[in-house]
Amino acid sequence: MNIRKCAMLSALVMGSVLGFCVPAMAEDVTISVWSHDNDRPASSLVADYNKLDTGIKIEYREVPFDDLVSEALRAHSTGQAPDIIAIDNPEHALFASRGAFLDLTDMIAKSTVIEPKNYFPGPLASTMWEGRQYGVPKATNTIALYYNKDMFQAKGLDPDKPPRTWAELVDAARKLTDPAANVYGIAFSAKGNEEGTFQFLPWAQMTGASYENINTDGAVKALDTWKTLLDEGLASRDTLTRGQWDSTGTFNSGNAAMAISGPWELDRMVAEAKFDWGVTLLPVPEEGAERSSSMGDFNWAIFSSTAHPEEAFKVLEFFVSQDDRMFRDFGLLPARADIDIGETGQPLKDAALHVFLEQLKYAKPRGPHPEWPKISKAIQDAIQAALTGRMSSREALDQAAKKIKAVLG
Repeated sequence: MNIRKCAMLSALVMGSVLGFCVPAMAEDVTISVWSHDNDRPASSLVADYNKLDTGIKIEYREVPFDDLVSEALRAHSTGQAPDIIAIDNPEHALFASRGAFLDLTDMIAKSTVIEPKNYFPGPLASTMWEGRQYGVPKATNTIALYYNKDMFQAKGLDPDKPPRTWAELVDAARKLTDPAANVYGIAFSAKGNEEGTFQFLPWAQMTGASYENINTDGAVKALDTWKTLLDEGLASRDTLTRGQWDSTGTFNSGNAAMAISGPWELDRMVAEAKFDWGVTLLPVPEEGAERSSSMGDFNWAIFSSTAHPEEAFKVLEFFVSQDDRMFRDFGLLPARADIDIGETGQPLKDAALHVFLEQLKYAKPRGPHPEWPKISKAIQDAIQAALTGRMSSREALDQAAKKIKAVLG
């Protein structure tokens, strides 16, 4: 045997020995996460997690907001669902009721990171289905009443005593409306989409109505109040077609004295509003009446088809462990009552934040119900029919109640 052959044989033998002695490096488990486009918290949390040496890597995909539900349903039906998804809270029950989401109740009970008692009631309720928890709130928001303190003072209204009841709201809107100056008393959204339902449902709920019982006398009074605001020109006719962002823009520009909108507008208010402004709780039907407000934003959920439930839950726990960053880094309200968001150093913004956090105590989820889009569409149609004069508020809500009853079976 020549020297070259001997060397080759030695190498083969040594390689065989090393193959038995050195364990193969375990590959990282990959967890896929989907969220809607422009979801800065999700993309940032994923990037931060992937810097950690946990043996788990996240593969992140942004899906256009309008396509997220249909894409997720299609992926679930074909066995291609991601491990984790951030889903709009009114859509949560659609997936949970179909068995698409993993029941996390027992895992959460053992977790030292996720504590259900720490969440505001509304966001937590949106993750529940038939008494079990199928997700974790990611962030939250709600709506309240912005008002222009300078305009209040100019019209003889006390800027420190904003409207507390519907009657006071209408009365203030009448005094504040100034057609010559192109100023409406109030701006809000009655658009024929989810934004319209989002803004109207709390008004009905404050009278004791609900989506299952939407044609009560109280709900009719609520819609009649909206109709008064439009019929008397206290709100622009664009209210029927304009979303919340544009409504708040009208307020910021000084063309509306009040506006119903959410905390997502606070930075914009600070930057754009050239007047003294404040935020107060949504007015109630009458003193002492039940409070309510809408609740928005997304929930985290794990698909039941995941091949790595334990690893996916560890990722979920990491996301939850970062909840104190939601406001500081992303300007979103955390869904948890145990997190102190602190002071921003901007007095108007800080005062407003206190109001929104108080309003969150009364915020209710839309549903939860797996057929929420159909239920919401019935309410949207009723709002549009009443405010355009095609039906009375009673007729429109009676029709909505029939549609919803059919959906509920």
